[in-house]
Parts: sequence; C-alpha cells; structure tokens
Amino acid sequence: MDFSARQAPWAVAFALALFLVGGYQLLFAPPADFPSGSIVSIARGSSAPLVAEQFATARLIKHPRLLLLALRVSGASARVQAGAYLFTKSENLFVVAYRIVAGAYGLPPVRITFPEGTSVRQAAALISAALPEVKAADFLKAAQPYEGYLFPDTYLFPPSADTTSIIALLRANFDAKIATLSVDIAAAGRSISDIVTLASLVEKEGRTTESRRMVAGILLNRLKLGMPLQVDAVFGYINGRDTYSPSFADLTVDSPYNTYTHKGLPPGPICNPGMDALQAVLHPSKTSYLYYLTGKDERMHYATTFTEHQANRKKYLR
Repeated sequence: MDFSARQAPWAVAFALALFLVGGYQLLFAPPADFPSGSIVSIARGSSAPLVAEQFATARLIKHPRLLLLALRVSGASARVQAGAYLFTKSENLFVVAYRIVAGAYGLPPVRITFPEGTSVRQAAALISAALPEVKAADFLKAAQPYEGYLFPDTYLFPPSADTTSIIALLRANFDAKIATLSVDIAAAGRSISDIVTLASLVEKEGRTTESRRMVAGILLNRLKLGMPLQVDAVFGYINGRDTYSPSFADLTVDSPYNTYTHKGLPPGPICNPGMDALQAVLHPSKTSYLYYLTGKDERMHYATTFTEHQANRKKYLR
C-alpha cells in the first residue's frame, strides 16, 4: 500500500482536530481580554437576548448568538437568574451559560444585621447599602405596611435577593418567633397588633430587660386609666429621624401617632421590636408608677404622681 494512502486517515483526523480546536478557540473560548475579577449584574426581568448582548459587551463571551443557542439547547433561555456575578478567572461560553441559568453567582451570601428597634426606613438604608440592586425607596414603599412585623435579626441574603424575597424572609422569621409566644399572647388577652405596637414603643423607650418591663407596666397603667401615653419616641417615627427628643412644636403635631394629643395606642408599630420587648409587654412589671424618664445619668427614674415626675425632671434632666 502507498505510504501516503496509509497516512490519509491520520491526516484527516489531524485536520479535524485542528478544525475543532480552532473552532473552539474562535467560537466558545473566553475572549482574550476576559475581565477576570469583575462583577457583572443581571437586572431582574432581563431577557436572555438582552443578557447575551450585555455579556458580549462586557467581553465575557465572544458571540451573543452562541450564548443564546446554548441556553435554548438546554431549554433554559427563559430562566436567566438575576443578580451580581463574580468572574474570578476566564470561563468559556458553556460555563458562563450554566452559571447564569443555575444562579452560580460566585459571591458569598450578603450578611445584614437589623438591630432590635430598626424601623422600615432604617432597614431600607441598610439593605440598599449592602445590596445595591435593591433601591431604598422601593423597599420602603413595599415594606411600610409590615412595620413591626419584620423581625430584627442577622440574615444571610443571596446576591439575587430582591425586595419581595427580603420581606418574605423577615416576615417568616417574625411568624416563627411569634408562634413561640402563642400561649403568652392568649393569656394576655390582647391582639397581636396591639402587642406588637406596644412592644415597638417599649423597644424605643427602654434600654434593658428590667426597664422595658417597667415601661410596659407603666404604659399599660396609663391605658387602663385613659391617660395619653406621651411617648417621645413616636416623634422620630413621625418626622423620619433617628433621634426623637421632641420640641414644643412636635408635641402638638397633627398625626395619629402623636401620643400626646391622642389617647390609646398609635395606629401601628413605630419600629420592629425584638423578642425582649415583646416579652416585656407579655410579662410587664406590676407597678403603681405612671411616669418615667431617662436622666442625664443614663438611668430610668419613675414616679407615681405628676408632682413627683416634675421633681425627677428637675433633678435628673438639668
């Protein structure tokens, strides 16, 4: 047999290998200027064609149509996962396609701690700082109806977290926590709404377990007697500020949350109370006190009569 004839199959195989390698390099290999170390965000609701163009512009892939083809072949073109993706090294088109379908972000979960007494307004600021894709105004608008029912805790959110999923997680945690108090709630004879609203006031007014229980007892005494609660913390909520030392003008502001001009509980919580404040409302101190204040010595001072309260003001606030 002729030598050239014997080598023909090997030559064809070699040529095919070259073609395949060349085709891979030309079509599927990462671009030479792949932006290793970059973070690329897919906006929620983005279509597969839009993402393909975005990734081509970012030099993560060479050919957007091939990315679309890979997505369609896998049957996943409608399931592109929104969120931020970290690309630490060059990755070929097939790996890129898999990651945006599987939501393999390459980023660790985002840790956010909401301290006890965090309001929805404060939570919105914390979330937008940690998850830039979530706009504070959007979260504030969606979460406002749930003030008081977004349990303050430490959470780990995926990079794809959005307003809806964040609210759902905080609400689920609240439901789980409140379920552990069901016996005490039933014994208290008050609605969950009243308990959470009162706890939100106690959360802002008391600083320790003991003082929260005492404040809860005093506020309950005032409610029984039909006295206005006169809680200063409501003015921070009314005015959208973290500080709430009210001026004389604040005391007369026209708001249903003004506990100086309106008797009874405000129409809803002013923050998201923690377990300690909820427990304080369910197990308040039995006391005859009707007044309290926090002095310049950072301690709580109590009084039974207004005259005694005025004396405490002169002694501890001046």
